[in-house]
Amino acid sequence: MLTVDFQRFRVAPGDRILDMGCGAGRHAFELYRRGAHVVAFDQDADELAGVEKMFGAMRLAGEVSDDAAAETVQGDALELPFPDDHFDAIVASEVLEHIPDDMRAMRELLRVLRPGGRLAATVPSWLPERVCWALSEDYHTAPGGHVRIYTRAELEAKLKATGFTVGGHHHAHGLHAPYWWIKCAVGVDNDGNPLAKAYHQLLVWDIMKRPLATRVAEAVLNPVIGKSVVVYCNKPVKTGTSETPAEETADAV
Repeated sequence: MLTVDFQRFRVAPGDRILDMGCGAGRHAFELYRRGAHVVAFDQDADELAGVEKMFGAMRLAGEVSDDAAAETVQGDALELPFPDDHFDAIVASEVLEHIPDDMRAMRELLRVLRPGGRLAATVPSWLPERVCWALSEDYHTAPGGHVRIYTRAELEAKLKATGFTVGGHHHAHGLHAPYWWIKCAVGVDNDGNPLAKAYHQLLVWDIMKRPLATRVAEAVLNPVIGKSVVVYCNKPVKTGTSETPAEETADAV
C-alpha cells in the first residue's frame, strides 16, 4: 500500500533516494523496483532487519535490475548520517508526526537533499486523525506514537520555513480512515473484534485485487477523509549555478 503517487513523484533508474523513517519498507521496496539506489533509514533495528531480508528476497526473485541498489541504515532523524546534498530525492512517509522537533528533522532532510532534489512528505490528515484522537487515548499516547496532528497548512508552512519550495499535494487511503475509527472505538489492540476483523479483510482484499468499485470509492473519499496527506516539495537550486531541478515543483512532481 503506497501513499506516495509515483506518477507524480517520478523516479529514474540510478536516482539516489532516501526513505527516511522507512518502517516496514513499503516505499523503499517500490523505489528499489524502479531501479533507484535506495537507502532505507529508520531508528528501529528490528524493522530494518525485515527490510534487509526483503531486499535480498527481491534480488533473488529477479524483481530488480542489476543496476538498482538498496541498503539499510539505522540512526536518528535529527542527525542524519549523510553528507550535504547527497540524495536526488527523499520520501518521508508517516514519520514527521512522531518527532517532537519536527522542524529540526526537516532541516536535516533539506541538508542531505541536493539542490533541485525532490521531497515527498506524508502525514496523517487532520480530520481522520482528530477523530482517532477523540475516540482513543491509547491511539496517540503509546510510546513512539503520534505527538501532533498536522493541518496541511501547518505542514506546508513548516516546510517553507525550513527552506523547501512547496508544490502539489493530494490525499490518500480514504477507505482506511473508517477502519482506524473502528479500531479506536473498540480498542486499538483489540484485533479480535468482529467488525474490525471484517473491515481489515475488506482492506486486504482491496489491496490485493484493486477492483474498480473500490478504486472509484477511494477516489471520491480521498479529498474528504483520506487518512494521509502527501505534500511534494523541491530544494531550491543555489543561486548562480547552472543546475536545474529534476522535476518542476508544482505540477510535475
